[in-house]
Amino acid sequence: MPELPEVETTVRGLEHVLKGRRLALVEARRADLRRAFPLDLGQRLFGARVISLGRRAKYGLIGTDRGDTLVFHLGMSGAWRVDPTDIGKHDHLLIETDEGRRLSLRDPRRFGAIDLVSTDGLADWPAFAELGPEPLGGVIDGRWLKERFAGRTAAVKLLLLDQRMIAGLGNIYVCEALFRARIDPRKPGGKVSRAKLDALAEAIPAVLEEAIQAGGSTLRDFAAPDGELGYFSKRFDVYDREGELCRRGDGGIRRIVQGGRSTFFCPACQR
Repeated sequence: MPELPEVETTVRGLEHVLKGRRLALVEARRADLRRAFPLDLGQRLFGARVISLGRRAKYGLIGTDRGDTLVFHLGMSGAWRVDPTDIGKHDHLLIETDEGRRLSLRDPRRFGAIDLVSTDGLADWPAFAELGPEPLGGVIDGRWLKERFAGRTAAVKLLLLDQRMIAGLGNIYVCEALFRARIDPRKPGGKVSRAKLDALAEAIPAVLEEAIQAGGSTLRDFAAPDGELGYFSKRFDVYDREGELCRRGDGGIRRIVQGGRSTFFCPACQR
């Protein structure tokens, strides 16, 4: 599933094509993805000018001058394509600009979503209403984490994946950040030392920014809108490296399951 860096990479790619342009065509080629497309999607977006692009958690935001924001989630296999030469059965939403550029939202597994939300009401939209702060917003530091984790017995890995705690963190980058901070993912959040939480607060934005600069991680079908594949996966320290030697030379990478998701870590140096 595309995580925060992949969504951020997508939004930045779309910005070059959409910002300031009017939408000359908005065509839903099926009735739904994970849920139904808004019935008035084309009517509300046709002729609108795109004035902003952004991201909240793992959602992309396309704001228009009509007070509406197109909110998209890429699900498991979704990806926007710019000026595709072929339109197939998995291209479920088409957009054309007044400049003649074409975008298609391709989603073979159809776990993505498209919504149209009043821009003024975005903060209160149900999917956003209970989200925690953004990990790249400068809010999170060791003191903040210590206060939020105080008394919590749940594993620190699971707390970080709770979107009410921090918005947008996903499995891959939590594994990588915990490795950098030398924190055992199984450790109860309330028992992690302040020193290690200081390190974690630095590791989280660092690993996300590095992944964004690398274009994200190429997992399954993800690619940026221009077709470029992310290469941060070549830099993984622990994720998907079960049985390989820790890059610190302390031991082998182990895989366990937490909350139904794979956790990769080095038991020797993450304590």
